[in-house]
Amino acid sequence: MKTIKHILLLTLVVLIFQACSPPEGDFPGSEYIPDMAHSIAYEANHYVPYGLNTWDSASTFKLYDLSTPREPVTGTVPRGYAGVRYAKPEREDAVMATLTGQNDLNAIYVPVNGNVPYYYEDTEEERTRATEEIIENPFPITEDGLARGEELYNVFCGICHGEKGNGLGYLVAEENKNVKYPAAPANFLLEEHLNSSNGRYYHAIMHGKNVMGGYADKLSYEERWQVIHWIRALQAEELDLEYSPTANTLNPEYGTPASDVMAMAKPGPGGNEAAGENPGEEAAGEARENEAEEHGEDAVHGTGTHSGDR
Repeated sequence: MKTIKHILLLTLVVLIFQACSPPEGDFPGSEYIPDMAHSIAYEANHYVPYGLNTWDSASTFKLYDLSTPREPVTGTVPRGYAGVRYAKPEREDAVMATLTGQNDLNAIYVPVNGNVPYYYEDTEEERTRATEEIIENPFPITEDGLARGEELYNVFCGICHGEKGNGLGYLVAEENKNVKYPAAPANFLLEEHLNSSNGRYYHAIMHGKNVMGGYADKLSYEERWQVIHWIRALQAEELDLEYSPTANTLNPEYGTPASDVMAMAKPGPGGNEAAGENPGEEAAGEARENEAEEHGEDAVHGTGTHSGDR
């Protein structure tokens, strides 16, 4: 009888030690009251494939699908994702008042940044609409902007469109013995492109055209506009005209010289002298603070219906 008791006691001790055995090899070990350590509740944007979680078998929706971040609803404008239309001084004050919460007791302050929505889809109809509606370049023509625009153009555009904008980049040049480009790049010096609005260029940069891919993920908002400034400067050079921080004889709708912006600027606390000795760069700085886009009011009030600028 005592032997049986000893055997039972020994068996119980072995089972207890086995239940508390540590993980080893393919054996994950054992846990005491695992629900105390592993939540079986649904947590947004968080997924843990816990074996004892019964969510999938007891729910209509899979836990993984519910835990995965999803796209926001159409028309959503993230906080700070707003633009100010620089070229309309009479509207700028009203828009900034909205962004800074000055016109409503319950409004919140929205910091202005360079990520502004783009309300035009990648279709020919939307390309035409962008060409018709986007006219002004929100950044003034400055020396710094033209220098950066030239550098970015030569890096991303010149290899196809040519450093002079004539469509004879290295990929299609005769000196390139391996040239096999399937389509001729656009010649920006042709009358068709000389008379095109800024919207045609901006839309092409955003979504691409024909065999050209989009550059929305490679060029920032301001960089796209500075590249367009440089394209205009190349066009002006071809026509023996001027497109600079002090004059634009190419077309006043294509860009506003920094000197003109400073002439329209409001005096600072110290009067006109507060504008500084370098009006071109100060104008650019002011434009960067007031990041702008066509249909900036839509971005402020959240009335856009298309996907945002990436």
